[in-house]
Amino acid sequence: PNLSHISRNDNLENITEFAFAKHPRLTEIHISDNVALKRIEAFAFSDLPELTEIQITQSKPLTHIHQDAFKNISAAGVEYFLPQFVRFKLHFTENIQIRLVPANAFRGLCNQTISEIRLTRNGIREVASDAFNGTKMHRLYLKGNKQLTDINPNAFVGCGGLSLLDISQTALSSLPDNILSGLKTLIAESADNLKKLPPPQRFTELSEANLTYPSHCCPFQSMKRNGTRWHPLCSQIPDNHEVNFRKDYCVNSTSITCRPTADEFNPCEDIMTTVPLRVLIWIIAVLALLGNTAVLLVLLGSRSKLTVPRFLMCHLAFSDLCMGIYLVVIATVDMLTRGQYYNGAIDWQTGVGCSAAGFFTVFASELSVFTLTAITLERWHTITHAMRLDRKLRLRHACIVMTAGWIFSSIAALLPTVGVSSYGKVSICLPMDVESLEAQVYVVSLLILNIVAFFCVCGQIAVLDYSSLLFYTVWNARWVWVSYVITIRTSSQIRKSRVGRGG
Repeated sequence: PNLSHISRNDNLENITEFAFAKHPRLTEIHISDNVALKRIEAFAFSDLPELTEIQITQSKPLTHIHQDAFKNISAAGVEYFLPQFVRFKLHFTENIQIRLVPANAFRGLCNQTISEIRLTRNGIREVASDAFNGTKMHRLYLKGNKQLTDINPNAFVGCGGLSLLDISQTALSSLPDNILSGLKTLIAESADNLKKLPPPQRFTELSEANLTYPSHCCPFQSMKRNGTRWHPLCSQIPDNHEVNFRKDYCVNSTSITCRPTADEFNPCEDIMTTVPLRVLIWIIAVLALLGNTAVLLVLLGSRSKLTVPRFLMCHLAFSDLCMGIYLVVIATVDMLTRGQYYNGAIDWQTGVGCSAAGFFTVFASELSVFTLTAITLERWHTITHAMRLDRKLRLRHACIVMTAGWIFSSIAALLPTVGVSSYGKVSICLPMDVESLEAQVYVVSLLILNIVAFFCVCGQIAVLDYSSLLFYTVWNARWVWVSYVITIRTSSQIRKSRVGRGG
């Protein structure tokens, strides 16, 4: 009867009615890693007046929870500072067979506003109408339910007191309107499908937002409101005590804290933040298109035989032409969204256009680097083996090398489109998403390969310059020596002729 804490990880199959009634002093119930638990019956946790926490985690077979399972819990743990709140917490996490939060799922849990309900990393796909009817809670966590696509608009009807909502790492595409006015904190990190938020004016109490897209924070930057929430007891609480209380009731701010903030890569206004940059990108784009098109026409239209250097130059011109196409796309989007980029930022960054632009820039840059390296190595090989015609590079060799370059560049450009990194992370569609290990390996590998290619090109140029200098030095020394020999012989012949005349 004096037991205050129960932790079970054995083969408990069912939690029956009044299962813990014999332990009225219970304050915490933890059930985790249970491979047998399948059902939780009605009134399973009733008549526990001192209970402050229920935690059920990693019970994979659990499929049935009775509608009245959490009814008649006389939760204890009344907040010292706010008697209308209790510190009761319900943690229901990593139970992958739980697919639905049904109507009235937590009704009768407590008559007062409880601290939090945590339904994270389950298999929840839907939150039904009236799911939280009759439930007063302060914080609700739905994080990690990756298949959660729908919260019924009436899911929070009859629910009061909700100030924090966490829908991170879910597949939700919209938020229910009837809870927005009371939210003080909204967490929606890595919620890629949530591309549009309700108008910011509906968040009348919001003071903090952690979102997925920087453009979502743009409307909140200029919003000012009376966000002061100052309880008389705030001055009596030490800074390192009652953290949640201070966060919710000791706020003196008129602005909204929103992350991630806009930056040069994810602007609120324009992709090209300054006029000189906007002018330069158009100049470079037009020159890249015209110049490289002219190079291709001249090289391919010539009647002379296609040599290895000309063949490689064609590939270099084509890669730079692709870069010009990318610059034109970015400049055009900047022109069309000027002054209001954040309104269409997510549609652009998650759309086909940004993926195509990103493909062009990665393909162009990698093919260009590869071709420059090939040209440098070809020049080095030609000069080094200038007198060995049997070791001369043929066109078929260059075709094999450039086929490998095209395959490598295509794979490097395609990987972000299949989930390895992403082109939609920034407004200029570069693969700058490094959240996963695969993305980090991908980005670092490209950087290392480009650095190696850079030093290879620089090294070969230095070697070629040294070889040229040595060649000209030897050549000049040879002619100096020849001149010296001729001079000596001429002087000797003149001397002999004079001696002959004297004789």
